[in-house]
Amino acid sequence: MSLFELYLRLGFKHIIDINGYDHIVFVLALCAGYSFSQFKKVMVLVTAFTIGHSATLALSTLKIVIIRADVIEFLIPVTILITAVSNLFNQNKQKGYFVYLLTLFFGLIHGLGFSNYLKELLGKESSIVAPLLAFNVGLEIGQILIITIHFLVLYLAISLLNVNHKNWKIFISGAAAGIAAILIIENKFW
Repeated sequence: MSLFELYLRLGFKHIIDINGYDHIVFVLALCAGYSFSQFKKVMVLVTAFTIGHSATLALSTLKIVIIRADVIEFLIPVTILITAVSNLFNQNKQKGYFVYLLTLFFGLIHGLGFSNYLKELLGKESSIVAPLLAFNVGLEIGQILIITIHFLVLYLAISLLNVNHKNWKIFISGAAAGIAAILIIENKFW
C-alpha cells in the first residue's frame, strides 16, 4: 500500500468512525435543510467545508496556527448547534454566498479538531503535502458517503413513508441540536 493510499484510508475511516460522531452529526445537520433536488448544492457546501478543513489542518500541522484543543472541542459542537438551529428558523436556503462562507469557516474550526490526530500520524514525514492531500480526499469521500446515505434515506422516507421534508428537517436538525447541546454542556472548556 502506498503512502497516499494509507492516508486516504485513514481520512475515510476517521470520518466514518462512529466514535467521531460529531463530524457525522455536522454533515447531517448541513444536509437536513436541503431537499433531494438540492443535492449538488450540498456537495458544493461540503466541498467548501473540506477546503476550510484542509487549510487549518495544514496550518496547524505546520504549527503556523495553534489554538488550545479545549477551545476547539468547545467550538465544534457550537458549529453543529448553529447549523441545526439555522435549519429550524431559516425557511429560505437561498442566502447566496453567506452559507458557503459560513460553512467554509466551520470547516476551519473542524480542521483544527483533527490536527492533533494528524500531527501524531505524520510524525517525522519529510513532506506533509501528499499525506495531507490524501487524508483530506479520504475525508471528502467519507462525507460524500454520509451525504449519499442521508439523501437516499430521505428519498425513501418521502417516497415510501410519505414523510414531509419539513418534518424530516425538524427531526434531523432537532436531533443534531440536542447532541450539540449535550456536547457543549459536557465540555470541559466551561
